[in-house]
Amino acid sequence: MNATATATDAKQVIGTWPEESREAAQLVIDAHGEPDEVTESLLIWHRAGPWKRIVASREFYQHQFPSPHIDAVESFIDYRVPVDKFTLLAEFDGSIIVERTVGEISARCHDEQANFLAINLAHDIVTGERDAAGARDYYKKEFLDYRRKKPTPYMEGLRFTPTGTTADGDQPVISDEELKQAEQEGKQAS
Repeated sequence: MNATATATDAKQVIGTWPEESREAAQLVIDAHGEPDEVTESLLIWHRAGPWKRIVASREFYQHQFPSPHIDAVESFIDYRVPVDKFTLLAEFDGSIIVERTVGEISARCHDEQANFLAINLAHDIVTGERDAAGARDYYKKEFLDYRRKKPTPYMEGLRFTPTGTTADGDQPVISDEELKQAEQEGKQAS
């Protein structure tokens, strides 16, 4: 299937998906309209709401935090995470994904509201406002408040504006001279 989306394409594609991922994808379609790209296993929206992209996938993952559910929708933003915060984010939620080189962070859950919650709490961890345990506690509180029909400010949207350069191409550890010498050694060994 090509990457040009039509309503029929998206509907046909998710019609073959497992119920769990089909339901999650439909929530994104309901919120943001038809996807920009459709493949047999993915629906992709670019610049949907505050997100750089949203990806709904046929494949889903069982996730136990904060209660059993499936993860099938991943929401991305441009965001630089300092290396010393990676472990804290992993301690907070295994469905937070950091791409250091690209300069992205994403959250993968069942729906966009849970992704807002996770990304907002990840930001709190990166800025030092919360530690991983505090973020987990707040996630639990807001998740339960959502079910209680109480206010859930962290689920309503991003509570910050990502700014600045986010890509981190790292630093070279091999000099041009070392590369040339290794190349010469390789030629001599042939």
